[in-house]
Amino acid sequence: MVAAVSIQELHKYYRQFQALAGIHFEIPKGSFFGLLGPNGAGKSTLINIMAGLAYATKGTIQVMGHDVRQQWRQSRHSLGVVPQELVYDPFFTVGELLQLQSGYFGCARTNKAWREELLETLSLTDKTKTNMYQLSGGMKRRVLIAQALVHKPPVVVLDEPTAGVDVELRQMLWKFTRELHQNGHTIVLTTHYLEEAEALCERIAILHHGKVVALDDKKPLLARHPFRLLRLSLTSENITLPENLQSKIVSYQANELVLKLHREHDPINTVLDALRQHQIYFHDLRTEDPGLEEVFLSLTSKEALSA
Repeated sequence: MVAAVSIQELHKYYRQFQALAGIHFEIPKGSFFGLLGPNGAGKSTLINIMAGLAYATKGTIQVMGHDVRQQWRQSRHSLGVVPQELVYDPFFTVGELLQLQSGYFGCARTNKAWREELLETLSLTDKTKTNMYQLSGGMKRRVLIAQALVHKPPVVVLDEPTAGVDVELRQMLWKFTRELHQNGHTIVLTTHYLEEAEALCERIAILHHGKVVALDDKKPLLARHPFRLLRLSLTSENITLPENLQSKIVSYQANELVLKLHREHDPINTVLDALRQHQIYFHDLRTEDPGLEEVFLSLTSKEALSA
């Protein structure tokens, strides 16, 4: 089966700087895919090449089986991109902008009902005749989403869609995004809010310095992290931990202690015995498996890269 997006040995140089170094993976059709990485990892470069806004130095990208350079018309029709920046023409109304965007894809005469549905779904109906420069940042973000979807692309890329938006809009965006996914769209999400990626994405790629440092389904990726957290409610404050536990402290405030323990090398019973031997007691404890944030930091930290 043809993948929604197929990236083959992709390299990108900006003069002497290598932004992408042999990226190679596929995004399955109908998946909710997270593309994560710290600033400068290469995410925006990859999206720009996918959208035809930049050319790869070497390698190829196909969207729904269409090469983004050799078959740019077909690939562009298959892709909708919601950019991170609020890019818009201030002199058009919301309705005019969506009609103009539809014209780029040859569907301005046939998609009026769909445009009206988008406006209603994104709570923009009463803004149809409002000029873009008069809208708030959140409303502009909604218009950009509508623009990306006017031609009903099977693949939708959301580049930091909730950056700088309020809680209400964030919730609305994720509800709308889930509905798109349930209706068969392939969603590619980049975000710095890792809790969002953990809640939404089924499969995740993590980029760092232009390379893929992790690519897996969410559950196996989380399971690869060798640590877990032990949270203890101590019976007294200001205790001094045994020396061998000092390096495992994540946080210690009042009588709440959090330790980061290696699954194989730090058995919980051994840790608890060490506390009792030093007359350190607790009245409650719980363990927590790592979230995506812990996995992300372990894969992109300087220590992990030099190991």
